[in-house]
Amino acid sequence: MSEATEAAELAALRQETEAALAAAADLRAWDAVRVGTLGKSGRVTALLKGLGAVPAEARKARGAALNRLKTELETAIEARRVALESAALEARLAAERLDVSLPPRPNAPGTAADGAIHPISRTVEELTAIFGAMGFAVAEGPDIEGDWYNFGALNIPEHHPARQDHDTFYLPAGPDGRRPVLRTHTSPVQIRTMLSQEPPIRVIVPGRTWRADHDATHSPMFHQVEGLVIDRDITLGHLKGCLIDFLRAFFAIADLPVRFRASYFPFTEPSMEVDIGWDRKSGELGKGSDWLEILGSGMVHPRVLANCGIDPRVWQGFAFGMGIERITMLKHGMADLRPFYESDVRWLRHYGTGPLAPASLAEGF
Repeated sequence: MSEATEAAELAALRQETEAALAAAADLRAWDAVRVGTLGKSGRVTALLKGLGAVPAEARKARGAALNRLKTELETAIEARRVALESAALEARLAAERLDVSLPPRPNAPGTAADGAIHPISRTVEELTAIFGAMGFAVAEGPDIEGDWYNFGALNIPEHHPARQDHDTFYLPAGPDGRRPVLRTHTSPVQIRTMLSQEPPIRVIVPGRTWRADHDATHSPMFHQVEGLVIDRDITLGHLKGCLIDFLRAFFAIADLPVRFRASYFPFTEPSMEVDIGWDRKSGELGKGSDWLEILGSGMVHPRVLANCGIDPRVWQGFAFGMGIERITMLKHGMADLRPFYESDVRWLRHYGTGPLAPASLAEGF
């Protein structure tokens, strides 16, 4: 075959392929052209496989011409794919367009179309309103934390049970050999706040936390709120007054009995558990002679302050923490934690709050 004949053959193949691409109305037709041209049994592939039968003196030129053709067709095929995908997207957008000028559809009260604020979100709003009236700001931080922020800076020793795999969710180790962790409490945000702000500090930290635990009253993912106050001459009296006022406001019981018991936490010294009065038989808060543990608290350990570059001889502070699900369950008489995460709209309709009823101190909680 002469060079002129070969060139004409390749030109004709290119024209036929370009015509077939232009005629392909969708990606299915486009793929048929692609496979018929560049697939394992495609026309260009067959020509490349036949180079072995071409005389040696003509093989180099023939191969170069075929490779040029292959490159040109690959470019044309890819360009057609992009054009077809763009056209398909435009057609889909046109077909699925939402007319935002349409009036809302009326729904009878109590139907599935009604929205409601989840009890967790509602409790966070209430916490923010109560502590906001006391001068607290809201602080946030990442859910995935380093070992130092989650444990080391908080004076939690290497042998502490909270560092074990059976209690904590770890991620693969980083370049430093340390494994990041799904934060086990929101305390790392306290560390980040003390590192980034100069005292005085007054913040609450609501957010998600993770621990390897699951039953009627525990979940692998749950929510906590912690509080931190750093200032000059802070005492246990300030801590007790703050928590007593909060608990009585949140549960809307003006004379709610509150008790402080000595305890131990690595990041506070002294440490205290906080109990509220309740009736074990009826479950009613503020009644009876029984006590129910509600949260942990204490004066910030001097070593924690020093780890954050704060001089404990000048600045003192207190911290506290509680489970948001726990106080929500107690306030609303919920016996089981699991429905919080089951996405049952019937449960949400019962315990949820209207979206147009924001929390405020004027509600009297």
